[in-house]
Amino acid sequence: MDSSKLPPIGLLAGWGNLPIVVAEAIQRSGRQVVCAAVKDHADPVLEEICDATIWVGLGQLGKVKRHFQTHQAAEATMAGKIHKIHLFDRGAVWKHRPDWFCFKTFAPQLLWGSKDRKDDTLLLAIVNRFESSGITFLPPTDFAPELLVNFGVIAGPQPTGKLLRDIQFGWEMAKELGRLDVGQSVAVKNQAVLALEAIEGTDACIERAGSLCKAGGFTVVKVAKPKQDMRFDVPTIGVGTLQTMVDAGASTLVLEAEKTILLDEPAVLEFAKTHRLRILAVSEDRLAEFDPSSEAA
Repeated sequence: MDSSKLPPIGLLAGWGNLPIVVAEAIQRSGRQVVCAAVKDHADPVLEEICDATIWVGLGQLGKVKRHFQTHQAAEATMAGKIHKIHLFDRGAVWKHRPDWFCFKTFAPQLLWGSKDRKDDTLLLAIVNRFESSGITFLPPTDFAPELLVNFGVIAGPQPTGKLLRDIQFGWEMAKELGRLDVGQSVAVKNQAVLALEAIEGTDACIERAGSLCKAGGFTVVKVAKPKQDMRFDVPTIGVGTLQTMVDAGASTLVLEAEKTILLDEPAVLEFAKTHRLRILAVSEDRLAEFDPSSEAA
């Protein structure tokens, strides 16, 4: 079918460059983009890229739904980080002005307290509520599959010795953290955990590790959850993450291959080369290729 005759794609856009990259990818496919940009998060440049853009508060899910329906966007995707910590600001409920559709979506969390506020719980509630209204959310990587990082050494030399042990140790810690749906990243050194990511996000986790490890040279491991839903909360890194690592004193970044989004790869590679950072992409079924028992310490 001619892509120009296909209905537009809805985009729920949060913070960062990912919404811009995804919007541009959808446009290149020949389909229009109907964007709902989250206030204080999304980049204003989306108004220039997308075909129809509105700005919404964190609680205005009903406005998002109506915007998508008005423009006949029966398929949508979400991209970009939502700073969940703002949900715990004083007076957050009134500041973000949740509408009736939002209240119905999050009643178990906001009103009754019968469900937790883990990322997967909240995001899956959004996906399910929209689906009941005829709008199906798709993974952002369906539109830009080239963003997923491939297995192997991305930058820097092959890991050996102590670093290999830290990679496996950090992988196990990060996967358990993801299983609990607490966070995606850990910072480790000499098989000791320096910091775990929770609601504050990856950058703050790295910064805290740097404040605790003045000698630097630590490893950051960022992975997908064991049962990662690729429609939302897919681990993402870019130059910003690397800059935080440099400022904090980290030397190695380990990602999960095929389940991590790498933004602006040429810029990432150039930055890593300039600052002598090592970046690796590992996968569960090929973790043995980084087995420390096969190397001399």
